[in-house]
Amino acid sequence: MGTLLGFAAILMWALLALLTALSGDVPPFQLAAMSFAIASLIGLVMLKLRGVGLGVFRQRPAVWIVGVAGLFGYHALYFAALRNAPAAEASLIAYLWPLLIVLGSASLPGERLRWFHALGAILGLCGAALIVTRGGGVSLDPRYAVGYGLAILCALTWSSYSLLSRRFGDVPSDVVTGFCLATAVLSLFAHLAFETTVWPSSSTEWLAVLMLGLLPVGGAFYVWDYGVKHGDIQLIGAASYAAPLLSTLVLVAAGEAEMRFEIAAAAVLITLGAGLAALPLFRRLSRRAA
Repeated sequence: MGTLLGFAAILMWALLALLTALSGDVPPFQLAAMSFAIASLIGLVMLKLRGVGLGVFRQRPAVWIVGVAGLFGYHALYFAALRNAPAAEASLIAYLWPLLIVLGSASLPGERLRWFHALGAILGLCGAALIVTRGGGVSLDPRYAVGYGLAILCALTWSSYSLLSRRFGDVPSDVVTGFCLATAVLSLFAHLAFETTVWPSSSTEWLAVLMLGLLPVGGAFYVWDYGVKHGDIQLIGAASYAAPLLSTLVLVAAGEAEMRFEIAAAAVLITLGAGLAALPLFRRLSRRAA
């Protein structure tokens, strides 16, 4: 169940690019504040419906530090990286986080890193590179060293958040509601400090913002938390490279992008990578069938 919910988060993130494009000219931190506010409201409603009291938020400080730093820190660093480096290079560096999750999983209790986990994640990274760079390769310019450094911190932040969440397996995923609320408030402060407010100008743009809060910048973080705590974190990490591929395919289906050779090549690499990472699962299934 945990692994399936981790996959659900990846599927939700596949809608991120399309919904962000449809949200119009809303600045990044304002969009994050609005989306996480919606995500917080959803979480609070679910707590009420399930009869879970606010006492669930009484967690040790380390839980809050990891949670808020993960959600807000990742987005803040990603936005900052894109402002200080070319988007393709910064995005690709930031997408080191699935590989870091797979490699870092060796430090978790009860986990063992095998060659097929690492190779699967590396193949996924190569596939993601084709998508992000459009097959044009990567050229790291020293002038953008600050942006590259921020992108590395971005990757380290999300991978660390995911791995540390595994260590907090006893903490219910309901607490993510509090993380989302804190991220919404911090994003609002960042917006007021660094951006000019631009509201959605049509019903389509407002609907896109609502869907962002319901799915990729909201619901995805609840199921991701449960997935990395209770699922196969190595398989989830390697499969995460499907997100940029699926995101591009969604854009193609919506007429926002064109189908290209590198998309097909990336699909092969990412599928092979995920298949390698899932070898233990295939072996278990074959033994049961026998």
